[in-house]
Amino acid sequence: MKFYEITICPLSGFGTTLKGDTLFGHFCWQVAYDPSLVDGGLEHVLSVYDERPFAVFSSVFPKLGKENVHYILKRPDIPLSWLFPSDKNRGEEHYKKMKENKMQKWMLLGENLEIDLADACFLNDEKLLNEVTATTTKKTRKIMEIAEYESFISHFSQPHNTINRLTQTTGDDNFAPYVKENIYYYPGAKLVLFVLIDENITDIDQIRKGLENIGRFGFGRDASIGLGRFELCESNEINVAVPKDANACYLLAPCVPEKNRFKKTYFTPFIRFGKHGDRLANAGNPFKNPVVMADEGAVFIPNDKGVFDKPYIGRAVTGVSKAEPSSVVQGYAPYLPLKLEH
Repeated sequence: MKFYEITICPLSGFGTTLKGDTLFGHFCWQVAYDPSLVDGGLEHVLSVYDERPFAVFSSVFPKLGKENVHYILKRPDIPLSWLFPSDKNRGEEHYKKMKENKMQKWMLLGENLEIDLADACFLNDEKLLNEVTATTTKKTRKIMEIAEYESFISHFSQPHNTINRLTQTTGDDNFAPYVKENIYYYPGAKLVLFVLIDENITDIDQIRKGLENIGRFGFGRDASIGLGRFELCESNEINVAVPKDANACYLLAPCVPEKNRFKKTYFTPFIRFGKHGDRLANAGNPFKNPVVMADEGAVFIPNDKGVFDKPYIGRAVTGVSKAEPSSVVQGYAPYLPLKLEH
């Protein structure tokens, strides 16, 4: 499989976080309407997905720069003491430093995507915003300073209501006003999506075609009222080398790991309460069974080096839907190899 990066430019806010498993589901709907996107059509590629995935999508991360490119990934989910030197003096300054370290939830990587934890650069939200504003136009910076923008990613509560057509007012139960949280990125922000592609089944042009349609019509919740719009910019193939001393995998998407393949795992649990979209959203039971996953940023230590023979880890998840028994969840995740010392 070949490893590509695709740059995404948001055009609106998002009601759903751009995670790998959800992007995979949206792409499958594109294949359902346009079988030419993959060789053999959707039914065939899903029937063999647990043995041969045609594509594995990462979650989406911030991307900085044009010539000198940097990627902003989530800080690895390993103990903080492995990332930041510990002070033997357990005084007030020590605990103040620990609190500051917890806030550094981003990791800055160069364009070769090599992870060196001993020399890594970690950022908090404020430093990330500073890095982003340094690459934007003066006009945008001025507007954002007036707006007092404090984060690269902001969450806004969007009020909604439903009108009772008999009384022409809101009310109780189904007509009560409610709030949903939307996600907005810094104006002019660029995001990066990594995707592994089996070029015997599809290629980068077909993947881009499907993603362009998703961005045009909207991704995730409330796409029908304007959320989830984006456009694609450049895409490039990346060669991710496996260092000889690599002994761990850094996950780029939520994952359901294979059993008995890893001796140690460090992760934040993520529960996907899935729901069908498109025409199955109005099915008798559009909800899928919950799937417990390890979120992106997890670090898995394999039992042996054989795990590095494949550019992804995890497995496909089936049997999650009563409305569509053939439905498949992407439990796979692309990863970056690294050396973990502890």
